[in-house]
This record gives sequence, C-alpha cells and structure tokens, in this order.
Amino acid sequence: MSPAFHDKILLLLCILCFNGVFGSGQGIQVAAVLGVEGNEAHKSSLVHHKGRRHGLFDVMSFGARADGRTDDTRAFRAAWKEACEASGSVNLVIPKGTYLIGPIKFAGPCNNVSSLTVLMKGHLKATTDLSNYGFSAGWVEFGRLEGLTLTGGGTFDGQGAKAWPYNNCSTHSKCKLLPTNVKFMAMNKTVVRGITSLNSKFFHIALVECQNFKGSKIKISAPENSPNTDGIHIERSSSVYFSGSHIGTGDDCISIGQGNSQVTVSSVTCGPGHGISVGSLGKYRNEGDVSGLVVRDCTITGTSNGIRIKTWANSPDSSVATNMTFENIVMNNVTNPIIIDQAYCPFTSCTSMAPSRVKISDIYFKNIRGTSSSKVAVALECSRGMPCQNIYLENVHLDLSTGEKHATSTCKNVRAKYIGTQIPPPCS
Repeated sequence: MSPAFHDKILLLLCILCFNGVFGSGQGIQVAAVLGVEGNEAHKSSLVHHKGRRHGLFDVMSFGARADGRTDDTRAFRAAWKEACEASGSVNLVIPKGTYLIGPIKFAGPCNNVSSLTVLMKGHLKATTDLSNYGFSAGWVEFGRLEGLTLTGGGTFDGQGAKAWPYNNCSTHSKCKLLPTNVKFMAMNKTVVRGITSLNSKFFHIALVECQNFKGSKIKISAPENSPNTDGIHIERSSSVYFSGSHIGTGDDCISIGQGNSQVTVSSVTCGPGHGISVGSLGKYRNEGDVSGLVVRDCTITGTSNGIRIKTWANSPDSSVATNMTFENIVMNNVTNPIIIDQAYCPFTSCTSMAPSRVKISDIYFKNIRGTSSSKVAVALECSRGMPCQNIYLENVHLDLSTGEKHATSTCKNVRAKYIGTQIPPPCS
C-alpha cells in the first residue's frame, strides 16, 4: 500500500468518525476544507443540506445569477419550495444584487415553519412582457402564510414605465388590470419593514383578506402621472397598521377599500399623488362595510386630494362607512384638503346619477391645518338618498396657498357639527 493511498484511507476514516459524532453535514464540510475530491453536485448538496439544517435558504445557492439580465425566477421558486417545506425558524435570503424576476408566488401554508423571515437586500426587477402575467395578478405575491417578516432594505422595481401606456382604466370600466408590485393574500401576523416599491405597473402594495398586518419604514415611488399606481391598497382586511412611511405616486397614497375594519395609518408622508382615500366604495354588489379607521400625524403635500371619502353613485347594494378619525394632518398646497364625494366618477361621463347607497356616519376631522391650492378647502358632498350623519370638524385651519382671501366650504345633504377653530368658515 502506497503512503499516499494510506493517507487518503486514514483521512476518510477520520471523516466517517467525525460524521458519527457531529452529523454528516459537518463531516462533508471538513472534507471540503481538507481538499478531498468531490464534484459540484456534492457541493450543492452541502449547501442545501446546510440550509435545511440551519433554516437558511439563500437564492444564490439555488442558481440565481443576480446580474439583472438572467431570469432568476426559477431559482427563487426552488429556494421558496425548500424553505416552505422546512421546519422551525426559516430565513429566505436575497443578497445584494439585481435580480430579474417574472411573476412569482410565495404561497403557503408552510405547516412546519414556526417563523419565516424573508431578508431581501437585493433589487428585484420585474419582467416587462405583460403576456406572462394573469388578470388582476400580482408580480410578487405572498399568500396563506402566518408569521411572515419581510425586511432587509431591498427594492421591488416594477419597471412600470413600459406597461403604463397599456393602462386604459381611465376610459374603460372593465379594463384589464395590470400587475400589482407586491400582493399579500390571506395573510396573518405579517410584518413588513424597510422595503421599497418602485414604479409599479399598477398598485404598489395590496392587502386582501389579511389580519394583524404591520408595515413600517416603507418607501413607495412612482411619477405623478403614472396611472393607478396606488401606494398601499387595503381590502377585506382587519387589524392593519402602517407607520413611518414615505409615499409619492400617481394615484392614492393609501386607499382603504371595502370590507376593512380597524385600520390605522400613522406618521405617513404623502405626495405627489391623490391623497389618502377611503374608497372608492359602492361600485359592486355585496361589498363589506368599512369601520374603525384612524389616520393620524400625517403630512400631505402637493396632492390632488387630501383626506377623501369617495363612493359611487347608483350603488348596486347598500353598505356602511362609519367610525373614522382623521387627526393631526398637515396639508401643504393640497387641492381638496377635506372632501367627501358621494358622486364619484373617474370617467369622462357616467350614465347614471342615482344616489349612492353607501351610508357615511360618525366621521371626525380633528386638527387639520395647512394650505389649500383650491378655493374650496372643505367639500362635504353627501348622498341625497342616504345623507351623511354625525360629521364632526374640530379645529380646522386651512388657508389658501396663494395667500389671497379665505378658502370656502361647500356642503350637500349633510349637517356637519363644528368645534373650535373653523377656517374656512362652516357651510351656511
């Protein structure tokens, strides 16, 4: 027996003994360190085994290139599959780099996972071929998961400029909806912190049927003229909290759709965009009520609306929007700082002007101050079929941004109640 062969046999026996004491993954790792020959499949097996053992799944270990040109969707799907099938505490890691990604679903349930963190440090760029996306789809979609944390400072770049010319929703009520940047479906106990959404093709972030959702330190950006790029849209969800975020986009910074309860928005800066809106409500049958909304300590700048509640005329069903508080809001050169619009119609013309059947009640506007770019700073335009009830304005001070004269108020089908400072003066 040659000395070289003898040394290899001895080394192999040492590795086998090490496996027996510490586990096969550690033995293989020692073999790699000592230079024992092995092919790439063995190295890949080591990485994957280590991921399963320690709950760490790095998309680069599953073939992602992160060069901004190669489609990395398959690598992301493979990493997610193993992460979701793992047990205990799991971390899906997306390192710094630029990843080209098509539509992808991070779907659960992940039955044996106790906590799931997606640490996204990379810059994800959406593919631009719209034929690859389904109707009303999300680009990146998280669904049926519990205990997800999405963080890391990364960016979801929808590359929307190439898709916006195909958006005809301003002229067609049955238009094809373009992909939402990040969609959360039927989630529970979700935390989203420190991520950026850029130039979405449609909505930036959408929540549908989610519970116990906390979002903070989120940055959302799209040009002022980008169509339907709502920053955050919430629908049929409860116990939702967004705070400390910056949103500038081409539509509503935040839109509160139908069926929501106990939603809080705090310390958000909004602009450009269409402001912070409830609605639009009352367009479809069987819409859920909206209640328990709090919007506080926000700054709205240069938007086409400030705080807005909008409902469609000719609602097919009745519903309720109630128990909402808008408090400590600063308006800077905002058109329509406070507006209730129950004859909402975003199209050139609407065929029916039957009154809205959405009942609005118990709405509180408190400590709203700043400047209005429109002569009418407070517009309360309620439904003649279901007049608004219990609308309170307390300490409202809105001057014209031009410095000329005073702003005015208009009211229809409502008898608002006023407390403290009222500039502009209450409706006569």
